[in-house]
Amino acid sequence: MSDREAAIRIEDLTVAYGGEPALWDVDATIPRGTRTAIVGPNGAGKSTLMRAILGLVTPVAGTVRIEGRPPRHARGRVAYVPQRSLLDWDFPTTVLDMVTMGTYGRLGWFRRPGAAERRDARRALEEVGIADLARRPIGELSGGQRQRVLLARALVQHAEIYMLDEPLQGVDAPTERALIGVLRKLVAEGKTVVVVHHDLQTVPLYFDRVLLLNVRAIAEGDVSEVFTEANLRATFGGRAGPEGIGG
Repeated sequence: MSDREAAIRIEDLTVAYGGEPALWDVDATIPRGTRTAIVGPNGAGKSTLMRAILGLVTPVAGTVRIEGRPPRHARGRVAYVPQRSLLDWDFPTTVLDMVTMGTYGRLGWFRRPGAAERRDARRALEEVGIADLARRPIGELSGGQRQRVLLARALVQHAEIYMLDEPLQGVDAPTERALIGVLRKLVAEGKTVVVVHHDLQTVPLYFDRVLLLNVRAIAEGDVSEVFTEANLRATFGGRAGPEGIGG
């Protein structure tokens, strides 16, 4: 697959914390215009892989390319939705203001969000189904509502690649349907969606590609081809990486 066809290309990627590998010699390619699930057990390196793709951690070895460029040169092309538990939901701001914060990256240091950005934020709230909550303090939101806010904040970035870390964890069924509907629409528009996902039963329903990860990349490709019982046993049967990295 050429760089023009690949949204994300990962080659020989190793990331370690304190000499212990979180990722070991990972190779993976995510084509443009696909919905890809990253699946693996706890401690498999799923969130670390996302952070490496985003350029937030420095690899021990290997490379990441986003549309053929290093992560630091592609940040305007990628929108990231972190796990909602990592955010401070007691921060005194409203839903609309939090979504509008998603426009800061494209405005730069010397511009403040104006009427156009707030209209953009309202459209994003409509798209995720919570336009009526625009003036509500974020501390009053349910878990599902918070997840919709985070997706809306990503939508106003108008990125080409959307990366979401466990967006469906612990949300209600209506929120899950709404989020998946938005992600499907993004892919229909030619965007690329990458999701750290935990529910094995819904992988074939929600995604067309899957990366099975347990420190190493166990398998990747079309769900119909690689999401097999044998590959799942290899993924969830134990840590697949070496004992540690010396030095």
